[in-house]
Amino acid sequence: MDAHEVSRARVKLGLFVADVFASVPRKDQRAKGDCYLRGLMLDGRRKSIQAMAERLPDGNEQNLQQFVNQSTWDPVPVRRRIAQRMVPLIGPDAWAIDDVSFPKDGRMSVAVAPQYCGALGKQANCQVAVSVHAVSDTASCPLQWRLFMPEEWAHDAERRKKTEIPPEVGHREKWRLALDAIDELAGWGMVPPVIVADAGYGQNADFRDGLSKRGINYAVAVRSDVTVHPHDARPTAPAWSGNGRKPQPRYRHRPLSVAALALSRGRGAFTEVTWRQGSRGPMRSHFLAVRVRPAGIRARRLAQAAATAKEGCWNGVLPEVTLLAEWPAGAEAPTDHWLADLPADTPIAELVRLAKIRWRIEHDYRELKHGLGLDHFEGRSWNGWHHHVTLVTAAHAFVTEQRLAPKADTADSPSTRPSTPSRTC
Repeated sequence: MDAHEVSRARVKLGLFVADVFASVPRKDQRAKGDCYLRGLMLDGRRKSIQAMAERLPDGNEQNLQQFVNQSTWDPVPVRRRIAQRMVPLIGPDAWAIDDVSFPKDGRMSVAVAPQYCGALGKQANCQVAVSVHAVSDTASCPLQWRLFMPEEWAHDAERRKKTEIPPEVGHREKWRLALDAIDELAGWGMVPPVIVADAGYGQNADFRDGLSKRGINYAVAVRSDVTVHPHDARPTAPAWSGNGRKPQPRYRHRPLSVAALALSRGRGAFTEVTWRQGSRGPMRSHFLAVRVRPAGIRARRLAQAAATAKEGCWNGVLPEVTLLAEWPAGAEAPTDHWLADLPADTPIAELVRLAKIRWRIEHDYRELKHGLGLDHFEGRSWNGWHHHVTLVTAAHAFVTEQRLAPKADTADSPSTRPSTPSRTC
């Protein structure tokens, strides 16, 4: 926004801040939140505190630094209120799980380490955060953030003290952080219609199992080398002599990779599907949906543990899901694969739409980073980082509300809606 647009939105922003930051106890802190949000939304190449303070007529660098880096206000209730406003407004078709990286110099910014940096496409010194987004075909917003703590930080007492990391925070895999975020949202009364994620998460049998245990459907990307059995394959028990432990049922034939199985069906088995209108016209390709049973040692152990816990024994049958594969025109073989545990009669067009809906979070990241300064934070502390991402999330939510709001304010418009907990998820 330019200065004139930000000025015109001051009244609406004031109402938004009063609602979303109602949990922040002090009036002067809420005023600083209003100021910080204006700084994030105001045009400018750099959204560091110093740069924003210089652009704002009421900007005070020292006050904003204290508000973000030293103040003790809790960002969790703020994010909760943002989620309560945004989920009903967006009406998500899915929640998307992803992670985002922030390249950094030095080694003292909280949780920074040499690791894969998606922003640079290579190993680099960076921070990584796991995010959960509510997404539809027309809008989206982040609901939760989890900062990934590399193993080297788990027992580094000096850096943990300097960056004020809470003692209970340690190294935790990204897929576990994603499930933690989903659990916190569930505690707020919010349940996803379906989870979508890239292969970094979908590849993980424990992640898929965690969603299943929570009763959450998913449509997640997987690598081409994930192995599966055809849905009609059945395990058989080897002959038992009566001595020793009775052998467990096993599938007689080796599983196929999802790439090999999809290719074996031939191009003729793939159906053309259009999933949305893009900027250059209809987005379409050819897809195959077939029921399969994910294989692999970890998938087998998880299935056995679940069956034993529920029924006391296991017959060796692996759970059944849908394999979705894409074979674009001009490609020599299928290029992308997903596993979905949605009902078997889910139309292929709906499977494709959900599998492809992750494009919305790329839109989020562009706006969060390039428009609202998500990766411009220059502080080093745990609290500072979480305050900043919460404030950026709030700015994104406000901009999204204005984009979706009717031209004229009504009693039910988001900017004038009273601060009452939402009952809709």
